[in-house]
Formats: sequence, C-alpha cells, structure tokens
Amino acid sequence: MQRTSVPPIYNVTICGGTHGNELTGVYIVREMQKQKMEKAGSVSVTTVETNPRAVAAGRRYTEMDLNRCFTDVLLSSPITESTPYEVRRAQELNAQLGPKGSAKAVDLLIDLHNTTSNMGLCFIFYSIDWITLHIYKYIENNLNSVPVRAIQLDIPSSEAYSLESVGKHGFAIEVGPQPCGVLRADIFNVVKEALDLTLQWLQKFSSGHSFEGGTVDAYTFVKSVDYPRDSAGKATAIIHQDLQDNDFKLLRSGDPIFQTFSGDILKYEGEDLYPFFVNECAYYEKKIAFHLAQKKTYSFPHISVKND
Repeated sequence: MQRTSVPPIYNVTICGGTHGNELTGVYIVREMQKQKMEKAGSVSVTTVETNPRAVAAGRRYTEMDLNRCFTDVLLSSPITESTPYEVRRAQELNAQLGPKGSAKAVDLLIDLHNTTSNMGLCFIFYSIDWITLHIYKYIENNLNSVPVRAIQLDIPSSEAYSLESVGKHGFAIEVGPQPCGVLRADIFNVVKEALDLTLQWLQKFSSGHSFEGGTVDAYTFVKSVDYPRDSAGKATAIIHQDLQDNDFKLLRSGDPIFQTFSGDILKYEGEDLYPFFVNECAYYEKKIAFHLAQKKTYSFPHISVKND
C-alpha cells in the first residue's frame, strides 16, 4: 500500500446554523461554546454559528440560501445596498475562515446539517483528499448506530458553493431524518458521536499516529430529478411509497418513483443509480424531488503527519 505524509492539522472549525432551521448543528455549537472547548490535543477548535439571522427567525435563510453563496463569483462580488444578507455573511465568513483557496484558510472546516430525508449520517465533500477520506473511514468503522455514507460532489473549487469549501480540507455532516425546526435526541447524539470521533482522529494524527490506507465507497452526484409538472409548473405527483425513505437503495429502470394525485404510477427510466435527498423538504423550492448518484470506490494511502 502506498505511503505518504501530509501537513499537520493545526486548527479545525465546526459550524452550525448555516441553515437556520436545522437545529442539531446550532445546539452542538452552542454547547461546545458553553463548555469552552478550544482544544483537542494539540489541535485548536473554533466554533461558529454561521447564519444567526436565520437561526433567530427559525428559517432556512432570510434572503438567499447561505449554503449556495461560497462560489468564487459570489465571494468576490461587490457589496451594494441590494446585496442579500447571506452573500454579505458568506464574505464575512470567508474573511474569517479563509480566504478560500489560500494558505491562511482554516486547516479543516466541518459544517453540520440536518435533512428531512432518511439518509442516516452522510459525509459530503468536494475534493478527494486523504484527510477527509481517512476521517470518514474512521467514523465508518467506529459509529454503528446509523448507516454511514459518503457523497462526493465533483465540482471545481471555484464553483464549490457550500461553506466547507472555504477550508483547506472540509466536509459537511448531513444527518436525518429530522423535521425542520425540530431537535431529536437520536440525531443529536449521532452527530455528537461523529464529531467526537473526528476530534479523536485529529488528536491521534497530530500526535504522530499513522493510519493504514484502504478503500471507501462514495456516492458521486450524477443528476437531479424534478417532480412531474403541468403546463403551469405545478407538481402533479408525489414520491411513490416504494421510493420514500429508501435513500441509497439502488433504483432500477421500471421501479416506481412517483404517484400522481389521481393515482397513476410513474416509473423510472434510465441507468441504475442511487437516489438520495429523497423528498427533502428544502428542495421543493429548488424543484428537486431527489438526486441520483453513482457508487464509486476510492483508494487512499497509508498516511502520517509530515514533520516541519
């Protein structure tokens, strides 16, 4: 197995409240601040409540989805009187935690999210980097209470739109199902356990522990599927009961995916793919019924920390 050394992780930032009605991250960040957790071994820990206006309003966002505001174009756009609050906030966070793509950026950025879909615990990341894959594998091996999966968004860094793209390394932790504006103890505990395992891995890594290489499976985004609509753009069907709550179950041609309001069954046509974010509440406005992905296997090497 290939061996490599990588730069140490000196600092990690944990964020919650990017979406103001996804409460697990909000309350985990607040509890960490209350406990004044600032170190994990030799690693500095910073916590940030990312969209305080949306949290206070109990809404996903106030003017624009903050989790779509971290592209290079939006981060460099001029601020005017008409600039949405979330674009202003994204630029503030980029200045605080980045700048994105720079040597000054935080070493590891973790953003905590909830979904109304039945997705268990998901790692979501852009680039395939060894730190992220090793942390994911460590959590996959040690967290047994829910399914653990990885989603890879194959998007160039300049177009990466979510907060975790600001860090040198970064990923979102997405856990569900949990309704918007609601806290569930089981979901809260799963996210807390995943964070504890992440910090445990970082402490071991920074203290000189080496980690064996291996492989992980990840779901790579292929396309989105909208609801069937009439000529006025109104949805004419709902997710079929056989697809509901079956995120990551292989979808084959001929499988039912929608039921019209009059009772007709609409079936999937296309290559075998894996659905996720099935019937996600926040995606109704985005005209997305679910995403589809391919499952790929990624190899990663044995790693140790690179000495300065």
